[in-house]
Amino acid sequence: MELLKNLEPGTGYQAWLGYPSIASDKSINEYMAYNRLHVTEDDEVIQTAVSELSRGLEGMLGVPPTQAVQVENAIVLGTIGGHPHVGLVFVEHQFEDIGPEGYFIWHDNENQSIVVGAATPSGVLYGTFHLLRVLRMGASLENLTLVERPANKLRMINQWDNMDGSVERGYAGTSIFYKDSRFSEDLGRVRDYARLLASVSVNAIVINNVNVHKVESKLITEFLPQVARLAAIFRAYAIKLFVSVNFASPIEIGGLSTADPLDPAVRQWWKDATAGIYQQIPDFGGFLVKADSEHRPGPFTYNRDHADGSNMLAEALKPFGGIVIWRCFVYNCKQDWRDRKTDRARAAYDHFKPLDGKFMDNVILQIKNGPIDFQVREPVSPLLGAMPSTNQVLELQITQEYTGQQRHVFYLIPQWKEILEFDTYAKGEGSTIKLAASGALHGNPLAGIAAVSNIGDDLNWTGHLLAQANLYGYGRLIWNPELTVDEITEEWIVLTFGHHEKLMATIKQILLSSSTIYESYTAPLGVGFMVTPHTHYGPDVDGYEYAMWGTYHYADWQGIGVDRTQATGTGYTSQYLGPNCERYESLVTCPDDLLLFFHHVPYTHILHSGKTVIQHIYDAHFEGAEQAAALVDLWADLSGTMEAGLHKQVTERLMEQAEHAKEWRDRINTYFYRKSGIADGLHRFIHL
Repeated sequence: MELLKNLEPGTGYQAWLGYPSIASDKSINEYMAYNRLHVTEDDEVIQTAVSELSRGLEGMLGVPPTQAVQVENAIVLGTIGGHPHVGLVFVEHQFEDIGPEGYFIWHDNENQSIVVGAATPSGVLYGTFHLLRVLRMGASLENLTLVERPANKLRMINQWDNMDGSVERGYAGTSIFYKDSRFSEDLGRVRDYARLLASVSVNAIVINNVNVHKVESKLITEFLPQVARLAAIFRAYAIKLFVSVNFASPIEIGGLSTADPLDPAVRQWWKDATAGIYQQIPDFGGFLVKADSEHRPGPFTYNRDHADGSNMLAEALKPFGGIVIWRCFVYNCKQDWRDRKTDRARAAYDHFKPLDGKFMDNVILQIKNGPIDFQVREPVSPLLGAMPSTNQVLELQITQEYTGQQRHVFYLIPQWKEILEFDTYAKGEGSTIKLAASGALHGNPLAGIAAVSNIGDDLNWTGHLLAQANLYGYGRLIWNPELTVDEITEEWIVLTFGHHEKLMATIKQILLSSSTIYESYTAPLGVGFMVTPHTHYGPDVDGYEYAMWGTYHYADWQGIGVDRTQATGTGYTSQYLGPNCERYESLVTCPDDLLLFFHHVPYTHILHSGKTVIQHIYDAHFEGAEQAAALVDLWADLSGTMEAGLHKQVTERLMEQAEHAKEWRDRINTYFYRKSGIADGLHRFIHL
């Protein structure tokens, strides 16, 4: 079933894989010269590449490609060891090492052909999608030479889907995998999702929520045949399937009385269960685990540590080449939050740093980009790069849990670029997060980047059409962190909407300003969590479920902020190295946008900008609401430059955002006016 052909234009379902007809006669004439395919290998993934290339060429050129007998005047696809001409080209031109997933695309002047070659079928698929991007962007093929290899070995998506059909922190409809505690029968939609992921070189997926309920525990037993069906779909697109598991599965579904990771019966249960998985899914990736946090079971119950728990699972997976991805989102949600020495930000580092070197070599720790929880603004987690003898994966969140829930536009790529460029100083200057994530910093064999998915069963996949840019940009950035924000943004706009000059400039302006606008009218200066409990949507300054006493901002009539310094606070700054520790510890050098994350200051404290803290709060919220309203007008001016359905979708979202920004403005400004008793210096109206 191919939904792409059954939908009316304007839904957004095709995302960046629409392949409309090329308007330029010059490009059509050039590309038509290569509208033949030469392929000699029957591998499933290579045949997927052939199918994708055929689909794209037919859409752009209006006629399907033909099968070529010779390599002349054709697009040649294949592996170095499987296609004779590809291997010959690779040797003759001495291309640099492309690794197991890299590829080269080369214009063969002698044969007037385009060669897409790789060491493995997955590389051929990624190279094919890159060639389609080149064609869609309208670039010339003459003298084309591209050589690419991924910076990150593991490039993963974490689905937070539940088998009842809901998606935890999902803002784009219900699950495409499950409904009413069963698997969805619409495998066509799953296949189209696999296409989207493969087109940006994602190579791994976890198909269920990290908060595993009893029914999802059965994915590795009762529901295994259905899991195998999904694995087969993703396998055709070079994507390896993983499952989130319940640490207490031996009790919940195994009939044992304990889940103690050092108990021989428990270890044997996991070995048997794992062997059963590999009988049906020989290329199964492994397990993702959330343990000992937010009421999830884990090794702490048995006075064991995280190394004990993860190593038990790693032992079961090791004979099959599987891996354990163990999340470091661990903190005590029942602690006394009124104690100002209690600091959730410290938790991951305090729990895991002492265990460095105690994990098996097929265990990877998955660490959130910040120490708290995907806030609009928080510092980079000090745990990233801090465990040289332990494999690590950087965890990002594409779904906009605290950044507008895909009802407000918030382009995440600039934020992620800042994170990847952050210098940890773990091995001196230049020890960036991108090097830690790739494993290059400490020479870790397993490493990469994972992110929480933002898709659901909405026709446009992401609820907000512009939120598709975050999914696209995620894949492109983790393949190559050296890509600029502008490059990724312009690619997505052209692939999704076309080459219209005004359209390009306006959408780029909206995307690149969106995060600053959202931050302006929500949480100020790195505070975070000023959101409605449980839903995490909308303003509620003191309402957060673990913060009934304001422990995420400690605002009183005198000042605001959390003292995380070594001198007088929680000592969190000590988890950073060298210049970072010094910069955050000092009021003089701490960046304004993180000031209240690290320091408690009077409302009259002067920022580096020259404003007081309270005046910054007022100004930012007034300006942010104005800028959100201006987005509506910017988008309205694009009417007629795209399909009407696409324009209408975004119009509705931006109008909602503009109204909601006013609510944020009024609620936050009113709160701080009442708290501080200090009036707005510009005498603007504040609700009382």
